[in-house]
Amino acid sequence: MTVKHYCMVMRINIDCSGCYRKVKRAILDMPELDSHLLEKQQTRVVVCGRFIPQDVAIKIKKKTNRRVEILDIQDLTENNEEMEDQKPITNNWTLLATQNQIETCLA
Repeated sequence: MTVKHYCMVMRINIDCSGCYRKVKRAILDMPELDSHLLEKQQTRVVVCGRFIPQDVAIKIKKKTNRRVEILDIQDLTENNEEMEDQKPITNNWTLLATQNQIETCLA
């Protein structure tokens, strides 16, 4: 499996603040992760970045000694390619809006 841009949702049993700190420290020590979200009440962890999903889950399991269950993996590289093909529409609208404002101010 190649290294692509993924967003992965995992279930990790976070019972107390000590477990929360342990999981957070393990996630912050991984440079391949761009962003993360820890939901303590729902015992879910969401991480995004350029990584191999199974490797990240194994690293978290080894560092925290907690059971890690992968719930969902989304490949975001396909979405990025589609977004690059589309031209931004807001720039044209902003330019037209400023031209109209200038014309109304001059009139």
